[in-house]
Amino acid sequence: MLTQTQILDRFAARLAPDAICEASRLQFGAASRALQLRRDEEARLDESCDQLVFLGSGSTKLVAHASHDREQVVAFHFEDDLVCVPARARHSYRLVALQDTQILAMPFDKLVELAGDRAAILVSLLDATRASLGRCREKSIALGRKAAPERVASFLVGMAGRTGRADGKAIILPLPMSRRDIADSLGITIETVSRQLTRLRERGAIETVGRSQIRILNLTALTEGAGFLSGAS
Repeated sequence: MLTQTQILDRFAARLAPDAICEASRLQFGAASRALQLRRDEEARLDESCDQLVFLGSGSTKLVAHASHDREQVVAFHFEDDLVCVPARARHSYRLVALQDTQILAMPFDKLVELAGDRAAILVSLLDATRASLGRCREKSIALGRKAAPERVASFLVGMAGRTGRADGKAIILPLPMSRRDIADSLGITIETVSRQLTRLRERGAIETVGRSQIRILNLTALTEGAGFLSGAS
C-alpha cells in the first residue's frame, strides 16, 4: 500500500516530473485529499465542482446517474490515470473502486490555478483530456453504430492498448470489472457479453482465465472484428 507521500510523488511525476518544485509539490498536497477505497466503495467527492482524480493504484469505474435510478458505466480507469469527475448537474457521477484502490483528488479549478503558466503541467492535462475524449468518441461510435460482436471486440482491443502485457505472442489482459460492468458500458446484456466471449474463444482469438483475466491469442483477428476502418492501427 502506498503512503500519501508516495501517491503525491507519483501524481507530481505524472503531471510533470521536471516542472514541480518542492514548494509547489507541497501546495498540491495541501489542496488534495488521499483516499483509500475498498472494492465496490464509492469515492466521497465534492459534487459541487469538477474533481481531478489521480489513481495511485487499483482501478475504478465512472458511473453516470439519470432520473428513475438509471445508470451508465461511462468509463474505466487504471493506475496512473488522471480522471475528471464532473460536478453534479443534469446528471450526477460516482467514481467506484473495482478493486482496492488509492486515489488523490482535488478540485480541477484549483489544480489549474496551481499549475499557473507551467506549460508542462498544462500539456499533461491536455494529453490526458485528449486521450479521454478519443475513448469517448470510440465508445459513441460503438454504441450508436456497431453490432454486439464489434462492441465486445472493440472493448478488448481498447483494453489491450491500456492495460495489456505481452506474454510471448499473446497478450494478458486483466479485467477487474465484472461482466455486468462491461455489459453496462457497452449497452448490451450480460448474456450477450458472455456469448460473444465464448464465440471469440471458439475461434481461437482469446482464452478466458477465470472471470478476471483474458489471454488475447490473435489481436489481428480481434481488431479485424472490431469494425475499424481498413488499415487502422
